[in-house]
Amino acid sequence: MLRGPDTRARVRIERKLAAIVAADAAGYSRLMAADEEGTLARLKGHRKALIDPKIAEHGGRIIKTTGDGMLVEFASVVDAVRCVVEIQRGMLERNADIPADKRIDFRVGVNVGDVIVDGDDIYGDGVNVAARLEGLAEPGGILVAAVVRDQVRDKLSFSFDDLGDRDVKNIPRPVRAYRVKLNDDGPPPVAKPAARFGLDGPRVAGIVATALLLIVVAAGAAWHFAGGSKSAATVSQQSAALPPLTEPAKPLPHLSIVVLPFANLSGDATQDYFADGVTENLTTDLSRISGSFVIARNTAFTFKGKNVDAKDIGKELGVRYVLEGSVQRDPSRVRVNAQLIDAETGGDLWADRFDKPLGDLFALQDEIVAALASQLNAELISNEARRAQHEPNPNSMDLYFQGLASLNKGTNPENNAQARSFFKQALALDPNNLDAVLAEANVDMNLAYYQSDNERAALLATADSAVTQVLSRAPNNASAHYLKGRLLLQTNREAEGIAELERTLALDPNFAWARARIGNAMYLNGRPEETGAHVKEAVRLSPRDPNKYWWLWYMGVAKALLGADEEAVTWYQRAIEINPNVPFMHDMLAASLEGLGRHDEARAEARVGVELGPKLTVRQYRVTAQSDNPVYLKQYERLLQAMQRAGVPEE
Repeated sequence: MLRGPDTRARVRIERKLAAIVAADAAGYSRLMAADEEGTLARLKGHRKALIDPKIAEHGGRIIKTTGDGMLVEFASVVDAVRCVVEIQRGMLERNADIPADKRIDFRVGVNVGDVIVDGDDIYGDGVNVAARLEGLAEPGGILVAAVVRDQVRDKLSFSFDDLGDRDVKNIPRPVRAYRVKLNDDGPPPVAKPAARFGLDGPRVAGIVATALLLIVVAAGAAWHFAGGSKSAATVSQQSAALPPLTEPAKPLPHLSIVVLPFANLSGDATQDYFADGVTENLTTDLSRISGSFVIARNTAFTFKGKNVDAKDIGKELGVRYVLEGSVQRDPSRVRVNAQLIDAETGGDLWADRFDKPLGDLFALQDEIVAALASQLNAELISNEARRAQHEPNPNSMDLYFQGLASLNKGTNPENNAQARSFFKQALALDPNNLDAVLAEANVDMNLAYYQSDNERAALLATADSAVTQVLSRAPNNASAHYLKGRLLLQTNREAEGIAELERTLALDPNFAWARARIGNAMYLNGRPEETGAHVKEAVRLSPRDPNKYWWLWYMGVAKALLGADEEAVTWYQRAIEINPNVPFMHDMLAASLEGLGRHDEARAEARVGVELGPKLTVRQYRVTAQSDNPVYLKQYERLLQAMQRAGVPEE
C-alpha cells in the first residue's frame, strides 16, 4: 500500500495523570467451565447491583472490559481506592450466602501514573503497573503501588501491609506493593458454609475443588482480611464460627497438582525472585490445561523452604501430583531442574533439566516455563490415561484421557478410530464434556485427510458443527478457536484461519499447535518464506511434543514451495523418522526426490505412501490434486510421475 509523507512528528501525543484500577475475577475459567450461564448471570448481577454504581458514584470511567475483568480510570486516587474498598467489602456481603464453588472474587490493582490517551482508551506504564499489581493480588484483595499508598494514607481510615519490592514482567524497575487492610473499621461479614450436595460423577472434580477452596478461603482469608497475626483468643473465636475441615472427597480431581516453590540453589538469597517467578508462572500455565486443578500460589508458597513429603502434601491438599524443582544461576548460565511426583505412591514420574545461557531473565523465564508446561501437559495426560486403564468403572474424563493418549501415538486412521471410540464413550457418560466434543471434532478433521471429496466435506461439516456448539457455550475456549482455525485452513480460507489462530494465541500464548498451524497457513496463503519462524517458535514452546513430526513436515512443504528441494527432503526425512506411518509425508518426500532427479528413491517413497494410505489410482490422485489448494499442484505433478514409475495403476 502506498503511503504519504511521514507526519508523525507533527502529531501531539495526549497525556494525562490518572488513577488506574485493574480488576479481574479470580478463577473465572474454572467457574465458567463448571457453570457458564450461572457464572455469567452472577457476574452481570454483581456489576449491575454493586460494581458499576460504585464506579459511577466515585467518578470513575470504565475504559474497557475483558469478560471477567475491567480497566477503570479515576481523576482522584482517593476516590479510586475508596471505590474499590467499598466494592470488595460489598462482594463479601454478596458472597455470604453463595456456595464456595460459585463465588466470584475479584483481584484489584491500583496505580497512579502518566498515561497516553488514545480516543477512549489509555496506555502506558501507569496502566501496566496496575495490571501487574492486580495479577499479584489475592482473590478478594487489593494491591496498590507505593505512590497510591503515599497519597491516601492520611486521607482514608484503613491502613496497608508493606509487601516489599516486586519484580514484574515488562516493567524495568521493581514495584513497591502494598496490600489494603480491608477490616480496619470492623471485621468483614463471615461467609456462611456452602450447602451440601451429592456427587454426580463428572462433577466430582468441581466438588473437590470446592472443598479445597473452602480450606484455602478459611485459612487464607482470615489472615488476609485481618491484616496479619491475631491473638489466640481471636483465632479461637473465629475458628469456632467456621465449619469443620475434613479430608477432600475421593476420587481426586483429574490433573490435580501443586507446584511447590522452586528452591534457589544459587547461594544468593537475592535471586529468590527468579525461582519464585518460575514457580508462579508455571502455576499459571498449568492452570490453562483443560480439566486441570492447580493449587493456588498462596497455598503452595506456605511450603517454601520446608522439607516436605510428597505423599503427605498430596493427602493434605487433595492432589494427585506434586511438581518440585530448583533453580541454579551463575554469572553465565541458568539451570532449572524439575521433577514430577505421584503423590499417591511417592514415585517419580518424570524429571528434566533445562540449561540455558544467561540473557534477558524474563524472556528466559518465559522460555523455561513454556517448555516445562508443555512437557508436563503431555506427561500428565499420558499418566492419566495409564491410570484410567486400570479403573474398574472409568468416568467420562478417564475415557477422554485414554482417547488423547491414542492420538498421541500418531494420527493414522487406526489411532484416530481408537481415539474416536474413547471420545464417544466419554460423551455417552457425559454429553456436556466439552473437551470430548472438541476431541471428536479433531478426529473428524484428521480423518478428512484420507477421504474422497464427499466424505471429506461431510466430516468437516460435522466437525464445524461441534466446534460452533462449543464456542456458543464457551466463547473463550482456546482449543475451540484453534480447531475453528484449523477448519478454515482445511477449507482453503487461509486469511480467516490465521486470524482465528491468532485469537487462540491471545487466549493462550503457549498453545504450540496454534503457532505451528500459523506456519502451515503461511505456505497455504502463498507466503512459505514465513513458515519457518512460526514452526521454530512452536518447537521452542513444545520441544518434545509427541506430534512434532507434523511441524517438521510443514517446514518441508514450505522449502519445497520455495524451490529448495534438498532442504525439503531433509525436513521430510526428519518428520518420517519420528512417525513413518503418515502416507502423504511419503508422498511429498517422493515429489521432492522426483524434482531432484532421484527417481528410484522417489518411486520407493511413492509406493510406501500408496500402501499406507487409501488405495488410489493415478487418476484418482489427479482428481484429488485438482480439488486441493493450488500451492500443492506442482508437488502433485511430481508425485504422479513417481507413482507411475512405482507401477501404481492409471485406472
